[in-house]
Amino acid sequence: MPTVHVNLGPRSYDIVIGSGNLCHAASLCDAEQDDAQTVIITDSNVAELYAEPLATALEELGCDVAVLEVEPGEPSKAPEVAIELWEELLDHGADRKTVIVALGGGVVGDLAGFVAATFTRGLRFVQIPTTLLAQVDSSVGGKVGVNLPGGKNLVGAFWQPCAVLIDVAVLSSLPEREYRAGLAEVVKYGVIQDAAFFGYLESHVGQINDRDPNVLAHLVERCCRLKADVVEQDEREETGLRAILNYGHTFCHAFESATGYEQLLHGEGVAIGMMCAARLAERLGRVDATFIERQRKLLEAFKLPLDVPAVDRDELIELMYRDKKVERGKLRFVLPTCMGHVELVRGVANDDVLAAMEG
Repeated sequence: MPTVHVNLGPRSYDIVIGSGNLCHAASLCDAEQDDAQTVIITDSNVAELYAEPLATALEELGCDVAVLEVEPGEPSKAPEVAIELWEELLDHGADRKTVIVALGGGVVGDLAGFVAATFTRGLRFVQIPTTLLAQVDSSVGGKVGVNLPGGKNLVGAFWQPCAVLIDVAVLSSLPEREYRAGLAEVVKYGVIQDAAFFGYLESHVGQINDRDPNVLAHLVERCCRLKADVVEQDEREETGLRAILNYGHTFCHAFESATGYEQLLHGEGVAIGMMCAARLAERLGRVDATFIERQRKLLEAFKLPLDVPAVDRDELIELMYRDKKVERGKLRFVLPTCMGHVELVRGVANDDVLAAMEG
């Protein structure tokens, strides 16, 4: 099976990618367990499909296993849910040897990772992402956290997993909307780092829409490698390089917050945000209309929404000023200069941001 190694010294780990390899998950988790308890954190949708078989397989290996469920969706990525999970860990007798397994999409991965990072000051955890968005993005790189009503991911940590296991076969059971939301992050990697990969996506739209497993395995492996390259150079966002992974996200996070984390899936917000960022880049003379059209056509081919939500624009600007990428009270955006390259641009005027949302 293809493996992407994330080289972070003592925090290094492998991302194992395959199709139908979820059956190996129990052995992977057992290898990380070292005779300790394993706690699977998942949501009620994923639990029925994958958590029970994984727990059974671990128990057959002699592991002590507990399964903790949360409600599916972004509202579960909240401090009060983290508190509930901490209390459940106590009830199950978890200690510093306990291994957390994050089984689910990006919400579960971020939440379970945050719980792992904070309970007894840090537990080992394994990522088993079951959505495309989580497989290509959120399960890799160690960013974990929860949302506050006033902003997304404002409480969190950098806490690397021990391992990541990705099975693209599970994507066949993913609802259409969830699958397409993940494609927004796939497109993002082409725009920010790899023009040839963007071209590959353009030439394989049909196979991607049909969820061809061989094509999906290539997409996931390439996205994981591209993200790993960035994380290895700027694990904790100290040099500014890792910020390029947030292309479209400053807009996206404002949209999500303004709509109560209930109207948009994260990937849908990213798609809309990327179009806003591209229009902002054109307004600032960094790209031309051809770039915008090329990006728009690919996102449309994947049937992603591109219209800014009907929310007060001044509220969106206010929310953007709460974003982690604000520096000394000034907005910063990741903006393209050409396909495959972006830069962090500081001090963007509010009027330009408002105009970019009206395209």
